[in-house]
Amino acid sequence: MLELVLGLFIFLGVHSVRIVANDWRSAQVRRRGAAAWKLGYTALSLLGFGLILWGYSLARQNPQILWATPKGMNHLAALLTLIAFVMLAAAYVPRNAIKARLHHPMVLGVKLWAFAHLLANNSLADLLLFGSFLVWAVLSFRAARQRDRLNPPAVLTAKASGTALTVLIGALAWAGFAFWGHAALIGVSPL
Repeated sequence: MLELVLGLFIFLGVHSVRIVANDWRSAQVRRRGAAAWKLGYTALSLLGFGLILWGYSLARQNPQILWATPKGMNHLAALLTLIAFVMLAAAYVPRNAIKARLHHPMVLGVKLWAFAHLLANNSLADLLLFGSFLVWAVLSFRAARQRDRLNPPAVLTAKASGTALTVLIGALAWAGFAFWGHAALIGVSPL
């Protein structure tokens, strides 16, 4: 469990710099350069992610069950993760109405993903992993909206084709992961 906690601390810590120390981050980028900042950010993120994967896989071998999962939660989680995948796609597909309206769809997708997994899973490792990501996503979205109020983002134009492509890409990615990738990579079939 220590590996999981350490991985979460490193990964979410790196991803929380904009939440707790945005001015310091900006100063470091100016001082060291964007490339050096991104290299360090990436290296620490990969280290943290690797520790999360390792720690979670170790914790799953001897799970500490905290509650009984109600029936049907895996189906609700599947629906919520479908929406989360569409939100993730919305962060990258240009000219879609989802990003134009929500501004930070990736963080909202992480919220949904984490919440869905908390509904469907019931161990201490699940609570640590998905609960940490949910708390981080709530704080990250709040900080992003505060930055938006201080410096309003450009108005994004949306097209029906961009929105349709977003939904299609998100749904296809979800289907691939739900029906194949989750079992192959995580070892659990969600459906």
